Amino acid sequence: MTGGLLIALYLFTLAAFLGLDLIRKVPPTLYGALATSMGAAAALSVALAFPAASGSATGPTAILAVSAVVIGTTGVIGGLVRTRRTLRDRGDNRRSHP
Repeated sequence: MTGGLLIALYLFTLAAFLGLDLIRKVPPTLYGALATSMGAAAALSVALAFPAASGSATGPTAILAVSAVVIGTTGVIGGLVRTRRTLRDRGDNRRSHP
């Protein structure tokens, strides 16, 4: 393994553990806001991965760029679904309690 790849793998592992620890500490009342924020972050990653996916014709860069677009698009759709469900649930609660 090269030094750069080893550092990238270390940073990815560190970010994964820190992200999981952060998500575990979020109170349930903020899950909707967290899902909305993650949807926005996923949209940003999709916007940044598109040029990489179109610019690389073959090789591991193309595979990673296309997988980033697919994973980011899944995050965007998940964030939108969660936000829509949260807003719908809040609307139902307001109508049932005068």
